[in-house]
Amino acid sequence: MKPLKKSTLLLSFLLILLLASTSLAKETGNKGQQPIVLKTMGSLYFGGTVSSDNDGETFHGDHGYAQYFIPKNSRTYPLVMWHGLGQSGRTWETTPDGREGFMQILPRQDWSVYIIDQPRRGRAGRTQATFADPNAIPTTARESAAWSVFRLGTWNPPNGPTFFPGVQFPQDAASIEQFLRQQTPNTGDEPSPSVEHRDFMADTMVDLFRQIGPGILITHSRSGQYGWATAMKQPELIKAIVAYEPGAFAFPEDEPPVDIATDNDLLKKSQAPQLVPKEDFLKLTKMPILVVFGDNIAKTPSSIYGVELWRMDIERAKQFVEAVNRHGGDAVLVELPEFGIHGNTHFPFADLNNVEIADYLTKFLKSKGLDGRNNPHSGPGKKAI
Repeated sequence: MKPLKKSTLLLSFLLILLLASTSLAKETGNKGQQPIVLKTMGSLYFGGTVSSDNDGETFHGDHGYAQYFIPKNSRTYPLVMWHGLGQSGRTWETTPDGREGFMQILPRQDWSVYIIDQPRRGRAGRTQATFADPNAIPTTARESAAWSVFRLGTWNPPNGPTFFPGVQFPQDAASIEQFLRQQTPNTGDEPSPSVEHRDFMADTMVDLFRQIGPGILITHSRSGQYGWATAMKQPELIKAIVAYEPGAFAFPEDEPPVDIATDNDLLKKSQAPQLVPKEDFLKLTKMPILVVFGDNIAKTPSSIYGVELWRMDIERAKQFVEAVNRHGGDAVLVELPEFGIHGNTHFPFADLNNVEIADYLTKFLKSKGLDGRNNPHSGPGKKAI
């Protein structure tokens, strides 16, 4: 008998899960919801570059893309949602098992939302950039590595994937397939953690805020580092930052944080503190900041990349929050299990309890006086060329 192919083994695993589970999409669907009433909806490109040849031929690329939903009775400040590594705006949309995501949950509460695809990703993929090494980061090279980094459970091929006990993620085969298919490749090198590349991303996002006015920036994972850079570029337009498990943190260059020891050479580089001029860092003290982490984060060193990553990252988050507050800022680190919210993955806004996660977000914004309606947001303005 011929040995089964890996793809056959995975398909068999998914079919077993499908037969063993009920349809969570039916059980947890959004029954009885009133219609979402919008004033308008649409999309736009923002930022970007233009190059031209000697004969006058042009190329427009490296821009961002945003789709927006403006409720009829919108609140004053819109929410701008930025995806993480290997993802697109799909992150914030319908969940893998068919429930409403933040794209629907928040407009139901009269929040205007802008959901972006960053440059060189998804619907903002137009670029003349090239790849240095598209497989340099484990999560974009192997789905098994992504499974571990996203903290659904463990997956060590040739063994199949498993879930953490009590994880707040749909476990039927159809949902798993939807989730794995939402990974999105870069069309060129994603800007690295260098100052120049962070500035590129920040300048792009600032262009969006200049079109829509002041708002609240919500980041996820790798885009966290670009969120800090955006706020330091244009602090008067960023009324608050909510960062879901940000992958990197900024610190004053004259006050570097204590090193976090690890044997993983890749993480030594990617988890290094991003040192910025102190006058720039102090701009992060001008707005409230909420940093949120989920469950199943290791407390001790590990040889597994996806495990060690989050052990280091949450320690760096603690250093960041302490640094912001030491300089007079208003930063809060929330580890959901410590607040009785258990089982969340790296995607808490898509987990089975995402309504509870959204409620935590809106309560935070209300506590900071950012949920008003005095000047309802009406949508983006026309871009000045």
